[in-house]
Parts: sequence; C-alpha cells; structure tokens
Amino acid sequence: MSKKIIVIGAGPGGLAASMLLAHKGYDVHVYEKQSFIGGRTSHLQLGDYRFDVGPTFLNMTYLAEEMFALTGRNIHDYVKLMNLDPMYELVYKDKRIKITRNPEEMIRQINELFPGNYGSYERYLLETHKKLETLAPLLQSDMTGYRSLMTPKAMKALKELEIGNSLMDTLGKFFKEEELRLAFTFQSKYLGMSPWESPGAFSILSYIEHAYGVYHIEGGLNQLTKAMAKVAEEEGAVITTGNGVKRIVTEGRVVKGVELESGEVVYADDVVINGDFASVMTKLVEPGLLKKYSPEKLAKKSYSCSGVLLYLGVNKKFDLPHHTIWFAEDYRKNVAQITNTLELSEDPSIYIQNACVSDPTLAPEGKSTLYVLAPVPNNFSNIDWNSCRDEYRDMLLGLVSEKLGIDDINDYIEESHMITPADFEVDYEVYKGAIFNLGHQLRQMMAFRPNNKFEELDHCYLVGGGTHPGSGLPIIIESARITANLILKRDKQTPYDVQPLPPYELYKGQPKDEKSSNVAAIQMKPATSI
Repeated sequence: MSKKIIVIGAGPGGLAASMLLAHKGYDVHVYEKQSFIGGRTSHLQLGDYRFDVGPTFLNMTYLAEEMFALTGRNIHDYVKLMNLDPMYELVYKDKRIKITRNPEEMIRQINELFPGNYGSYERYLLETHKKLETLAPLLQSDMTGYRSLMTPKAMKALKELEIGNSLMDTLGKFFKEEELRLAFTFQSKYLGMSPWESPGAFSILSYIEHAYGVYHIEGGLNQLTKAMAKVAEEEGAVITTGNGVKRIVTEGRVVKGVELESGEVVYADDVVINGDFASVMTKLVEPGLLKKYSPEKLAKKSYSCSGVLLYLGVNKKFDLPHHTIWFAEDYRKNVAQITNTLELSEDPSIYIQNACVSDPTLAPEGKSTLYVLAPVPNNFSNIDWNSCRDEYRDMLLGLVSEKLGIDDINDYIEESHMITPADFEVDYEVYKGAIFNLGHQLRQMMAFRPNNKFEELDHCYLVGGGTHPGSGLPIIIESARITANLILKRDKQTPYDVQPLPPYELYKGQPKDEKSSNVAAIQMKPATSI
C-alpha cells in the first residue's frame, strides 16, 4: 500500500511536489483553501480582461522544463512559452535602456548611455557565469542542518557568497555609474530587498536573465500552475479546492494529518506545507509546540517588502514593451523607505506589464491589460491601507498617466482591481503582507532558512518561498524537487536527478580595443523555446 501524503496549498511549490511524488507512486492529496488553484500564481478575470495575480516574469525556464520531463512529459505540450526580446525596458530620469540578450546590442547601449564602461559587460558575463556554476549545486541541494554547510560544495561556494558585500558592491566591480548598476541589481526586488542590502551573491539573478532569457506564457504565468495541476491529477493526485486546512494534527512533535475547515480530520504518513511559512506556523500549529519558529520568534525575523497592485482593463493599445520599470528619481531613498523606514514614498518606482503587446489573448481586440506594481513596505509598517487606499490608487493612476504620456488613464479604464498589503495578508494568508516571504539575508539562507525537512516537526516537509532555496517562481519549483527527493531518499527510493546548467558559449577573450571587441564570440544558447 502506497504512503499517503497531504499537501497544504495548491501553489506552484505544492503542485510541483504533487507531480513528483505522485509520479513515484505516493497517494497525494492536495487541500487548497481558495476556490481556485495557483495561490498568487493564479489568474484574475475582470470582465473580458485576464491578468496574472502575482508573478509576471518567468526565467530559468529550464527548471520548469525539467520538472515536466521528470514525469515523462514535455512542458511544451501543456503551455506555450514565449521568449521576450527585449526582455524589458528600464527608464531613468533622463535615459532609457532596453535590456536584451543580444550582447552586441547591450554593449552598444552601455557605451552610448554610459561611456567609460568599455569591456565591463563582457567581464560581468564571464565572472558571474563562474559564480552561477559554483552556486547552482548549492541552490539545488538539500541544506538540512548546519552540517550541510561543511560539505565540499558548500565550502567551495563560500567565496562566491561574497559575505560582507552588498549586491551594489558586487556590481560596482564591473560598472561605474549607479544608474548602470541598477540595471543589474534591481532584480533584488524579486526577493523583496534593497540592492544596497541584498547579498552580493545575488548578482546571479540578473545574469540568469541575460544568459537564459525572460519568458511569458500565452494566457499568463497562471497557465503553468494549471499545467502542473493537470499533470499531478494525471499521475493520480487528488486536488481539493475550497476546503483549506484548519490545523495540523500532531501527537507530540509528530505530524499525523490535518483537520480541514469542513471539520473532517484526514490522516497521512507525511504532510508537505506549501502555505506561507510564517502564516502557517502561527495559525495552523498548536500553540506552544514550536520553539525555534514560535510566533514570538517569527515576529523578530526579517521579511521582504510588499506591493500595491493595480489591474487595469483599458480600451486602448499602448506603445509600451511587455515589461517596463520606471526608477524613482532617488531610487536609494525609495528602497530605504520601503525596507527601512517603512513609509510610503512620494516618488515611488513603478512597474507596468503591457502583456497584450505579446499576448493578445488577454484582452479584446484593440484593448489592453495593464498590470501596475509599486513596491511598498510590508505590514510591520502599520500603514492603515483602509484609510489611504483611495488616495494611493489615485496617486498611482496619476503616475501611470504621466509615464504613458496621456492626460488621464481613467478615461480608458473599463475594469480595475486593486490589491494592497492588507489584502495580501487577509485574502492570501501572506504573513504581514510580505509577498516575497522571509528576507534573503545570509543569516536566513540555506541551512539558516527553515529546512525543507522541517526541523521542529517529524513527518513534516516544506516547499515554497519560506524554505530553501528561497523566493521566486522557478526557485519555488526547485524547492519541490529538493523536498520530494528527501522523502524519496528516506523511503529508499531513487531520487530525481538534477541536470547541469543548460549549455552555452561565452566570450572567451579580452577586448582588444573599442573598435574591435570580439563580442560576436558571446553566443548564449537559450532554454528551449517555441
């Protein structure tokens, strides 16, 4: 008789774990509180307009491809991946740069907009490639317990962690101007952190984009979680929506099952938690049972920022790339207000996704979906979103109008919806509205992050942004493989393989002069695309 596993939450981590475990013969049951699957990687339908609720950037597509391949499937039979190039546009006060995977075009733009950085992009690619090669095995391995930090691969990676260097420090080795460094450090927003505080090791985030690209999925990234749910069910997993977990049933420190909101108690051999880590630990675990991650200690941890999201269905097409980011005039002050002083900025940075420029399936002909995000403090700030909600919405819409060069975006809005940090906490069970989970300071990474095999409860495992390797859609999917392999190894089953990084060639020489840089030698092979 196969072992029974309960998965709490049908987000991407829980669905990926369900795929992998069901494929190995486990009796998998997923319980989701919401009436839909995907969590924040779900969709929002406003009339004829369709939006992704949360993630809109998809990179490291090779990880998603691997997860499907491990179950004997081809991801391209389930979703249509669309390679975006340019990947996105960055807008400063007096200049803009289109970020592309074409190295010659990147170098041309850098030399034109930021003279004096000759050869910097090539060096960045070469050196960060080596860093990724060293760090990738660490990020794809079990880091349970402090002894995992003593392994040869962990010791080898120690130098690349750049302890004591911020992300800005690290990129300063390559690029002179702060504005140029922002093009390679703003990705710390994927972790909900400031580039002046994010560890230098995360220079791999921007490199991964330049090496492997940024993708969209036709219909939105929500289609990926739907595809994973379909595979899980094809493998025999049972997914129940609209009946979440009320509490985790324990005997001492041994997890025995769950009590559902319906009152039913379901027993299992193991429970895999995909819910927001701090939220689950404070709400679903018996009070007094946890020591290391008690509610009091969780409140003292560092957490990521939050965000205000506007979803606008507009009866107009805009000459705007798929992804555009406008930096605040004083970006450093802006991120300090978000992460340190915990106040709303009068000069916020904003991101707009104009997905219909690539994917017309999301809106009626001649119309557009605009997804607007402004990073803001999490709910440790005590900002009263009930009282300032309308004022902040009006301010954001004014900024959108200004950025798009129109008088008033309200003239074109047919459908709209807004999500604030308060909404994330209440409607999506996100602890303190911290949408990127626990912070990614080194003291909260690897073995110092809640372990995939949860150290405080037996027969309890974690997936998602609150465990190793961390936050971000592809990384969350990787957490599912790590966790599935821990269960498989315990049960003496063959674990899933981890593939090496996809191959590509990098520029090997050094530029001879400004007229002859040999940049044509930089050839990057993208992950499989259609």
